[in-house]
Amino acid sequence: MKVDFMAVGIRDTLRATLNSGKTLDVTYRKNQLIQLAYLFKENEARFNAAFKADLGRPELEVGALEIHGTINECIEAWKNVDNWAKPDSVPFDLNFGVMRPKIYKQPKGVGLVIGPFNYPVLCSIGPLIGAIAAGCPCVVKLSELTPNVSGLFAELWPKYMDLSYSQIVNGGIPETTALLDLQWDHIVFTGSTTVGKVVAKAAAKFLTPTTLELGGQSPIFMDTNIDLKIATRRILWSKTFNSGQSCLAPNHLFVLRSQQDELVEAFKKTYTEFYPDGAARSQSFSRIIARGHFDRLKDILDETDGDIVCGGGTDASQLFIAPTIVKNVKLDDALMKAEIFGPILPIIPVKDYQDAIDYTRAHDHPLAVYIFTDDAALKDKIITETTSGAVDVNDCVIHIAAPNLPFGGVGQSGSGSHTGKYSFDTFTHHRSSLHNPGWTEFLFSWRYPPYTDKKVKQSAYLAPSIPIPRPGLGVAQISQVSSGGWFGWTSLTSITALVFIATVMTTRRRSSCLGDLLGSVHARLDGLKVLTRLLARG
Repeated sequence: MKVDFMAVGIRDTLRATLNSGKTLDVTYRKNQLIQLAYLFKENEARFNAAFKADLGRPELEVGALEIHGTINECIEAWKNVDNWAKPDSVPFDLNFGVMRPKIYKQPKGVGLVIGPFNYPVLCSIGPLIGAIAAGCPCVVKLSELTPNVSGLFAELWPKYMDLSYSQIVNGGIPETTALLDLQWDHIVFTGSTTVGKVVAKAAAKFLTPTTLELGGQSPIFMDTNIDLKIATRRILWSKTFNSGQSCLAPNHLFVLRSQQDELVEAFKKTYTEFYPDGAARSQSFSRIIARGHFDRLKDILDETDGDIVCGGGTDASQLFIAPTIVKNVKLDDALMKAEIFGPILPIIPVKDYQDAIDYTRAHDHPLAVYIFTDDAALKDKIITETTSGAVDVNDCVIHIAAPNLPFGGVGQSGSGSHTGKYSFDTFTHHRSSLHNPGWTEFLFSWRYPPYTDKKVKQSAYLAPSIPIPRPGLGVAQISQVSSGGWFGWTSLTSITALVFIATVMTTRRRSSCLGDLLGSVHARLDGLKVLTRLLARG
């Protein structure tokens, strides 16, 4: 009951802020964004220490993967939120242009972000930046598996951020459950598919929209007719940073059977380059987050029927799983039963790339597909015949750092996206609007009952013709299809446009008498009414 009360109190505090209208002030949002940037800038050393304690994360990875990108995202939102928040005009339409259609940007409401243990800044604070920019008060629930990072957030948040706008919640399953028992206006969750289903089910009770980033088995399609030194460096880095505990890390690698040995030799050289004294002694390699995760990885490594060619060592006392490359892995191997989420890379030899494509299409859509080739035809074939949240060519993972690309999955790997403006849009309701002036009444009066034959005929002028011929028709038939009701539609919409232009020109002209101005407009309307009647009779 105490936990429930805490959750309700936090949610209600944020909703009161939303209802006050305070967050509609873009300057206020910008102040919070820059405060958030300074929170990380001024405490980077403390975050480095916290990540080291929780994950054994090297300082370079903390800066590159968590802190610096988040600061940049705060700055980009600060620079652009004025424009993002402005109403959008829409392409001109002859029928509705006079009604000034536009799209207003309205905060969706109060948000909830449930973050993961593996990237507690990138995947928790990243979506929050979008919520702040959009004017949505928000709760961020951090993982209980990173107590040092989560505790640092709890300490720093009141010193930098307005607690009526955003709050940090720490704790485990009871706290998360209490939050999910409440109604929110948007939920962003990053984590496993199993927990993602729990979040989606809880959100469904209130019809709450969700953004789910769930991961999956992201494959590499490998063509060895490229620079293998560069390729293996990029692949091994993407599989081993944060000890492979990354939703975007490649899960397995397909290579032609005839090219496997050449690839393995290149990996061995790169492995030695990365870890000359072994990964266990390296200061450039993280540790597994918890014993349960360690045991799962050791079990599948023990059960594989593939051949370990690099790594393979483990140390339970240090939660250490060595970066490991396994060749001759079959599709039904223990390493292929589920997302690995660790520093183990199975190499699967295939007869041809179509086999790899068919396997990928037959399984859940991954968060990413990675293609290593300089063959444009092969690249296009794989992109065209597979589906994934993202696709990178000749690299892995780094698309998440690009500020103008959405980050998200598709199907079983997730739904929705965030990063930059996509985060803003995630927490924004795009509200359609029209402002129909009274003088257009004569153009659309046919819509009112009673529906006479004359009104039916008038409405027919808006019936669209299809300017594109039906596939397979001959020339004579094409001309018949294309001739349709084009004249009536164009005439009526042209009348609307003429009225619009005439009115704008008239209202801009200086007049000493309002009566003269209105008379001029009415005279034009009277003339157009006659035109409309003639068209209706025609």
